[in-house]
Amino acid sequence: MEAAGVIYLDANATTPLLPEVLDAMLPWLRDGFANPSGAYAGAKLARKAIDTARGQVADLLGADPEEIIFTGGGTESVNTALWSLHRLAGEGAVVVSAIEHSAVLRYVETLGREVRLAPVDAGGRVILEKFSELLDGAAFASVMAANNETGVIQPLAELVRLSKEKGVPFHSDAIQAVGKTGASLTAIGADMLSISAHKFHGPKGVGALWIRKGLRFTPLISGGGQESGRRSGTENVPGIVGMGAASVAMKRSTEDGMLGRVREIRNAFEAAVLAEVQGVTPNGARDHRLPNTCHLSFEGCEAAGLLILLDDAGVACSAGSACMTGKQKPSHVQLAMGIPEELAKSSLRISFSLLSTMEDAMTAAEALKKAVEKLRRVQGLGVGPVQVYTP
Repeated sequence: MEAAGVIYLDANATTPLLPEVLDAMLPWLRDGFANPSGAYAGAKLARKAIDTARGQVADLLGADPEEIIFTGGGTESVNTALWSLHRLAGEGAVVVSAIEHSAVLRYVETLGREVRLAPVDAGGRVILEKFSELLDGAAFASVMAANNETGVIQPLAELVRLSKEKGVPFHSDAIQAVGKTGASLTAIGADMLSISAHKFHGPKGVGALWIRKGLRFTPLISGGGQESGRRSGTENVPGIVGMGAASVAMKRSTEDGMLGRVREIRNAFEAAVLAEVQGVTPNGARDHRLPNTCHLSFEGCEAAGLLILLDDAGVACSAGSACMTGKQKPSHVQLAMGIPEELAKSSLRISFSLLSTMEDAMTAAEALKKAVEKLRRVQGLGVGPVQVYTP
């Protein structure tokens, strides 16, 4: 549980439930426990709640409700899509970008196909010409809509167009993009899109997969035939209801300008840090990124040390690199963008949500300034990098 007073700036990792989402879920956690596959009144109410939520998610995506299947989360949604494409596509390679989430990169390695990595430019966007070349002889492709670390939005419409020109089915991990771009991702012509509720103020443990109407499909999970035989297993009714409520809230936030307010907060935070702290490098294409995400590298600082100091100051964010086996490892995303390894190890991802405030952003910017100054003083005395863990 987050301590009171913590400034939470890690929305790309997960978002807090909106009050209306929790209110929508509570009756189904407390009283609406019936199995939606039953034939009695309580079960029928649960089934109706699922159908309502399906329509709400479809409305957010600009899709038909029958094109939506609910899953146990974003990773399952991604794996389901890739499994179906693998089973139904002909021979050939799978093309993915070099900056995909591990849910894509690790799964495609298990399929026994050649995996072709599409490179990105220094701004973190897939190079269209290279992607087109890799499509020759490919069976299917998968490129994320927006990167989870940098927030960089990919040229998805162009990528889909190139895939269609060569007859290659296309899936997108849209988990970070849904509800944040204001665009209808289904309208660009992709075949499947994966989303996850907890990335847009819904609950964890529930996701969805959009499957273009008429597309051949084979399930990853078989059993009782729920979700029209496309994803077996008793539905998580409270989670699905919460995902529907969060979808309504995110669509409303686009229409009433809330996303614009989030962008203003992000921009003000970034401007304050760049004005007050020396040796800061913003990463990612400035004109093609999510409105909530800021990704910065700090010369002479390891992200691990900054996170410790920020946590002590009551600010929660994340590193742009992962801690693995006790050592700071530069992320594959930053290395693919050509960011030097040492600078990549100094990166922080600061991501805002609908609940972020300008006051929080300015307080966090000041805390970050102090953390950088303190860490540089300590490391400048020869103490060396601050370690989060010891091997």
